[in-house]
Amino acid sequence: MRYYILFGPPGAGKGTHAAAIKEKYNYCHLSTGELLRAEIAADTQLGRQAKELITAGHLVPDEIVEKMIAAQFDSVKGVNGFLLDGFPRTLGQAQDLDKILAERGEELSGVFAIMISDEVVKERIRHRASIEGRADDANEETINNRIKTYHEQTEPLIDYYKKQGKYHEVIGDAPTIEQNRARVLALVEKVENSL
Repeated sequence: MRYYILFGPPGAGKGTHAAAIKEKYNYCHLSTGELLRAEIAADTQLGRQAKELITAGHLVPDEIVEKMIAAQFDSVKGVNGFLLDGFPRTLGQAQDLDKILAERGEELSGVFAIMISDEVVKERIRHRASIEGRADDANEETINNRIKTYHEQTEPLIDYYKKQGKYHEVIGDAPTIEQNRARVLALVEKVENSL
């Protein structure tokens, strides 16, 4: 079983390219945001806990997110692997993921990083906001805060995974989605062939 992380700053195109990777390689795409929404919609115990926290304006603790991911690893059948999107976001979560996989006698196969500059992040988030009407994405302060959080909390994962020899990067700033998708799929193919 393959276990990959789709990594990059906000607006890098992780969700956009995950669909193509999932289709080509028969992976299960695990987006933590979608998982949370599904648990809440299904009114599971984890979903109720998460809803309570979100309603109160709190972040969902790592423990709840990690239980949901572990449950997916155990319950999803008929796939060649998993593609994690939006997790891990911190060093603590990365270490927890290593433990979750080790308990299953597995390990992380690799990290696919789609990198873009802060300027491109801002452009893409603003563009997405105008198309999808996401008010939170249109606010300059919110955008800057998301970029700052990424640099402070998520970027340290690059070194963590480089030390494990599992970090693979592609620049995702081509003018079209198709060109970026070709770059991402070429990277995935290269990593797949090296395993």
